[in-house]
Amino acid sequence: MQVESFNKLTPMGSYPKDDVTFLLKDLSNVMEEQETEDREKAIQSGIHYSEMLPVEYQPTSQYMELFWKSLNEYSRKLAVSVGAVAEEIYEKKGERIVLVSLARAGTPIGILIKRYLAYVYGLDLPHYSVSIIRGKGIDENAIAYIARHHGTEGIQFVDGWTGKGAITTELKGACRKLQNDFGFSIDDSLAVLADPGYCAEIFGTREDFLIPSACLNSTVSGLVSRTVHNVAFIKDHDFHGAKYYHHLEKEDVSNEFIRVITEEFQYVKNEVKSQLEELRKSDSGLSWSGLEAIKEIQERFQIKDINHIKPGVGETTRVLLRRVPWKILVKDRNDERLKHILLLAEDRDVPVEEYKSMTYACCGLIKMVGDQK
Repeated sequence: MQVESFNKLTPMGSYPKDDVTFLLKDLSNVMEEQETEDREKAIQSGIHYSEMLPVEYQPTSQYMELFWKSLNEYSRKLAVSVGAVAEEIYEKKGERIVLVSLARAGTPIGILIKRYLAYVYGLDLPHYSVSIIRGKGIDENAIAYIARHHGTEGIQFVDGWTGKGAITTELKGACRKLQNDFGFSIDDSLAVLADPGYCAEIFGTREDFLIPSACLNSTVSGLVSRTVHNVAFIKDHDFHGAKYYHHLEKEDVSNEFIRVITEEFQYVKNEVKSQLEELRKSDSGLSWSGLEAIKEIQERFQIKDINHIKPGVGETTRVLLRRVPWKILVKDRNDERLKHILLLAEDRDVPVEEYKSMTYACCGLIKMVGDQK
């Protein structure tokens, strides 16, 4: 695979260049977003979700207040989880680490891990953000670029959280394909801050709690859109694509999110150590228990397509921000972690139903087009 002669790096995103390199083709001037209802109809008629972009949700002032409140409330907890994940990665790979975040939810998490390892061990690690798309796999041109510059031995994939494990499965299949097609030997393990789906090898916690970066879209992810693979814009030699939303620069909180959590690193050394000890004592392995809970929901609510069930706080947030929700299931309506979920549901007039029989704090159900339930 000869990619370097074709792919030149285009500066992208609002993060400092030392924090991350986006291996993405800039589609800012050539691709238009689609309204949520139109996009949902297209997806459910068979068009792949990665061929379109949704209109970015513009949060209300009340919602932004909730974001800042949750960031301040969870910053220390997040710093501890970042530290735990970073220490596990360091123990596994030493100083040869190449962080590869899965765009876009993984990008801020990758930056935090990079910052933590710089703070604790003085490391200046390479960090790339690449696209992976359910049903299409990982961006092979991006991985080839990384392999050419760093080899593949140190690659560690990073994401924000797990849902039912679709990306975990996609990543493992993609790594097998890279091995078969190009001879790349790559560790297919995924490192996440929260693993309520019990399907990631490296994690900071298995609690289903709010990672504040899930509250927003591009404005907490370097002003980069979700990734795109549409043959009208992406040719065989291209990286997968994305847009850089320059017009949202005044609303951008990406670097403030990083700053708030990074400042906590100096205070959490002992807590990181304690959390690692606790994780090692209680680790029950990859049970995929989250997926079993989703199958029960699928049967209970007679949902034909399991991809219309989005479990966990992060995925439920995404359903409310960029899909057409049918209803939201919550384990406990009084759970403090779900304030933003309830606010978004109220804002979009989406019914909320208490459902105790699940391992997640909440779950978003996507509406079928034309479904009158």
